[in-house]
Amino acid sequence: MKSSSRRTALKTLTGSALALPALTNSFASSMTQSEQAASLLKGRINHAVCRWCYSKISLDDLCKAAKDMGITGIDLTGPAEWPTLKKYGLTCSMAQGAGKGIPDGFNDPKFHDELVASYEAIFPKMKEAGLTQVICFSGNRRGMSNEQGMENCAVGLKRLMPSAEKYGITMIMELLNSKVDHKDYMCDHSAWGVELCKKVGSDNFKLLYDIYHMQIMEGDIIRTIRADNKYFGHYHTGGNPGRNEIDETQELYYPAIMKAIVDTGFKGFVAQEFIPKRDPLTSLKEAVVLCDV
Repeated sequence: MKSSSRRTALKTLTGSALALPALTNSFASSMTQSEQAASLLKGRINHAVCRWCYSKISLDDLCKAAKDMGITGIDLTGPAEWPTLKKYGLTCSMAQGAGKGIPDGFNDPKFHDELVASYEAIFPKMKEAGLTQVICFSGNRRGMSNEQGMENCAVGLKRLMPSAEKYGITMIMELLNSKVDHKDYMCDHSAWGVELCKKVGSDNFKLLYDIYHMQIMEGDIIRTIRADNKYFGHYHTGGNPGRNEIDETQELYYPAIMKAIVDTGFKGFVAQEFIPKRDPLTSLKEAVVLCDV
């Protein structure tokens, strides 16, 4: 190469090298805060947050903050709230708006007709909104045996499976603790919930494995996730004891738990469901980063 050509080439290369930082900075500045936050996450966990834990914050403000953290789903919202989520490019990762609440569930046949009608009414609304998961509950024992309650739940849920399958909806029964927060609740151990899934016999019925609740009732979180993950359609977090921030003040080590979830190939949502004691949005962001393994 002639020296003049080399000088020209070197000038071109040097100019390009000097321009790269400027181009990178320009690209970064053109990205929204939400896009930058999402780009920093590893993409192996689909992050969500439960609406009720942040009830003092308006839904619009929560959506804006969640979007800026890389969160893509808001749990436990109903049809009236779904348009707001959509406005911010978020989805309802776990719908509510059907059923009779936690104590009155599928374990009591006297509620079956009302429950079936309630869920059949929300399925089309969910389909129209592009949603796929809705929460449900076993109900309280009220002196009923676990075996009878499971049989009753299976009978009621099987009535809904054809409709759930038609609309592409998965009903998700939450595992809750009956020791501290939900006295007398029946679906309080993962083994009971897994057996119910087997009785119902449809991929359109799964469990919400709430890590906080199951730590209280049975512990052995990672082993259970590895063994029974095919029956878990959704996960909730929470610090124990206290159901507060998932930090060094509590007994669960969430990075290891999240890695166990990722290792199962789970593609659904993990929703933060702790009650913040400090600045709520700061705590939420810290939890997202902690769980982003």
